Amino acid sequence: MIRLDIVEQATKIIDEAQKNDVVLRAVGGVAIGMRCPSAKHRSLVRNYVDMDFIGHAKQDKGIKQVLTEMGFEPNKRFNALHGKKRLQFWDTKKNIDIDIFLDVFEMCHKFDFKDRIDLDKYTIPLADLLMTKLQIVKINEKDIRDTIAILADHEFGDKNNDMIDLDYIAKLCSEDWGLYKTLSMNAEKVTEFVKDYDLKDEHARAVKTRIKTFLKRLEDEPKSMRWRMRARVGERSKWYEDVEEVKR
Repeated sequence: MIRLDIVEQATKIIDEAQKNDVVLRAVGGVAIGMRCPSAKHRSLVRNYVDMDFIGHAKQDKGIKQVLTEMGFEPNKRFNALHGKKRLQFWDTKKNIDIDIFLDVFEMCHKFDFKDRIDLDKYTIPLADLLMTKLQIVKINEKDIRDTIAILADHEFGDKNNDMIDLDYIAKLCSEDWGLYKTLSMNAEKVTEFVKDYDLKDEHARAVKTRIKTFLKRLEDEPKSMRWRMRARVGERSKWYEDVEEVKR
């Protein structure tokens, strides 16, 4: 079953931060749970075991204070080593890891979200949520589920915060061949897995159609000179970073 208590707890953390004039926004699976009704579908539902957020680096002290006052235990060693870019806390009662990225989300690919953190109320924008899922080079089953949930529930467009800004994604990919490569590769993988989930026909069609639109838009966007130069090298040179999972 979906851990609704974790989604609710993440919401409480964001609300408590807001009361203290500190900005936190959810990323990762919990953010999908907040934004996507399909995340509760019987074939897409999954158990959340951690909470991921992003905040402003300039508010690092305020973030630490909010989490500590809420009873979460800091990973002192990790925070001392990486505290300028990332913080870690634990919910020892519920055995939940809490990761907080500061301005920059850096995994297989690097995203500077400093100017985008405040755009939505509880999560980063849907376009950014989609990219943080598709940027995982060794994409796993839970990330495929999350990607399907986003695409089943949200159209492309920029008219409101409940749409995926595909122009923004295409622009980023036109400057970065590596990001283009990973996002395109994983979008095609997701298409192959849609049939494995017992979705309503209209939802399955919507996901497949939106992936086609996604791939075509990335392909059609005019590419920068930097992109074209890197494309010549292609897969002969590694285009992503390996991610080392930090354990307690």
